[in-house]
Amino acid sequence: MSKNLKIPATYMRGGTSKGVFFRLTDLPVEAQSPGAVRDAILMRVIGSPDPYSKQIDGMGGATSSTSKTVIVSKSTRDDHDVDYLFGQVAIDKPFVDWSGNCGNLSAAVGPFAVYAGLIAKERMVDNGVISVRIWQANIGKTLVVDVPMRDGEVEESGDFELDGVTFPAAEVPVEFLHPAGAPGSLLPTGNLIDTLEVPDIGSFRASFINAGIPTIFLDASELGYEGTELQDDINNDAEALDRFEKIRAYGAIQMGLNQTVEDAQTRQHTPKIAFVSPPKSYLSSSGKKVEAAEIDVLVRALSMGKLHHAMMGTAAVAIAAAACVPGTIVNLAAGGGERENVVFGHPSGTLKVGAKAHLKTEGWWVEKAIMSRSARILMEGRVHVPSSVLEANERGES
Repeated sequence: MSKNLKIPATYMRGGTSKGVFFRLTDLPVEAQSPGAVRDAILMRVIGSPDPYSKQIDGMGGATSSTSKTVIVSKSTRDDHDVDYLFGQVAIDKPFVDWSGNCGNLSAAVGPFAVYAGLIAKERMVDNGVISVRIWQANIGKTLVVDVPMRDGEVEESGDFELDGVTFPAAEVPVEFLHPAGAPGSLLPTGNLIDTLEVPDIGSFRASFINAGIPTIFLDASELGYEGTELQDDINNDAEALDRFEKIRAYGAIQMGLNQTVEDAQTRQHTPKIAFVSPPKSYLSSSGKKVEAAEIDVLVRALSMGKLHHAMMGTAAVAIAAAACVPGTIVNLAAGGGERENVVFGHPSGTLKVGAKAHLKTEGWWVEKAIMSRSARILMEGRVHVPSSVLEANERGES
């Protein structure tokens, strides 16, 4: 019997997601660089590909929110503390998508960096807050995560409540600096609203937003929805999921992210697709009543082919940016006009996000987006990976 690889790892919740976190130097040497070996190890850790879509033989939870991996290292940049790489592991396919970030797990990167000893000693504080500057390597952007400290350790306990997470915890503010890049790159087509033509399905008004993660925003009513839908309303409808995926693929082409529908369908992590509606009252997935007066807009988003149980953190950045730019579909659904924050309703409840957007000569530019999450360590130790994974890659097998 071949021996297992035993890799130090930490299982963490960040926002409404969970993932397996690694220090880069703890990975086998062959996996410390991008490539097939790294992907194979991470897939085996998570339990993919799984034709049963359960990930029983791995750490994944068979949802897009729990099929995630993170690699953190001391930063190669003088003005950052750590470099952070995110891998979204497909559940039923042999694929790790490195094309985007996870905004929820971003909140956990700061605490993990402190816990893993990756922060310089002169930056540490016993009590107070450490602002951890993070280079998000997937998208080449800077994040700042404020980590609360008590008696020299990360403070995880608190009374901050986050819809989609059962228990309260310490608040962890996250800033996404210049999430859309240079001025003018927020709107990849240059338009606030485009017409998206999808063969055999129809045409839709769409706002294409490149902030946090590329996202296609549609009007719920044009899709035949109220905007108050919960997961079962969408995820139990195979025809609806197929329709969303086809719309997403054609949107990806119009955004310039992919050349063909087939290519777009191999990268389900980006872009995201979401639909919005003006405020309405509804019951969240926990049975909590969300009143129309509490929110500015309703948003539902799909991740990896399924309606998300709450909201992806990176999509929340896109929502904030779109809401703060007058004339987008999100902004109009939220009542229109100028704003610096928005409270949106999602399947698990509500979330407030802010963004500072400015119109420059080159086009719209987002200075930063801000949201609060929470994070904590669920378990630490070593994940066991059959050594046959390495042996198979040496033989060139998938």
